[in-house]
Amino acid sequence: MEPTGNFKTYDKRHLFRMAGEDNTFTPGEKLLIAEWQGWKICPLVCYDLRFPVWSRNVFNKKTKEPAYDVLIYVANWPAARSNHWQVLLKARAIENLSYVVGVNRVGADGKGVAYNGNTEVISPTGELLYEAENAVETNTTVLSADSLQVWRSKFPAYFDGDDFELR
Repeated sequence: MEPTGNFKTYDKRHLFRMAGEDNTFTPGEKLLIAEWQGWKICPLVCYDLRFPVWSRNVFNKKTKEPAYDVLIYVANWPAARSNHWQVLLKARAIENLSYVVGVNRVGADGKGVAYNGNTEVISPTGELLYEAENAVETNTTVLSADSLQVWRSKFPAYFDGDDFELR
């Protein structure tokens, strides 16, 4: 959502069958990469985190740049699997040479499933820049485009990535 009222939408690709989402919804078919104030941002939803091929930061051979700078996951990730949440967020940051923001709910749902947040901001090197464990709060974390470019220049692993096509 932009201040002007313009907006874009992303349809979740990976439906959580353990909750019956696959019986109700149709999976999305394409990534959304939005640009905002010089940043390329890829928003994803919850269960998409478990599928690294879908979130792969593809190197554009024409522009000589990765497709995005920041991955944002919005989730209902339960406390019982919070270790998975934290490890996978860090892995997505490191493998994609991008910042990762994981925004997760807290409290309990109508079925009594507990959610402990673990909202995190992770750097492209895997450094935890911010964490809110089991808290409802507002935070500002500064992301550095310069640091991102320096890291990508020092460790341009995306040059060696495998070509692939999703179907």
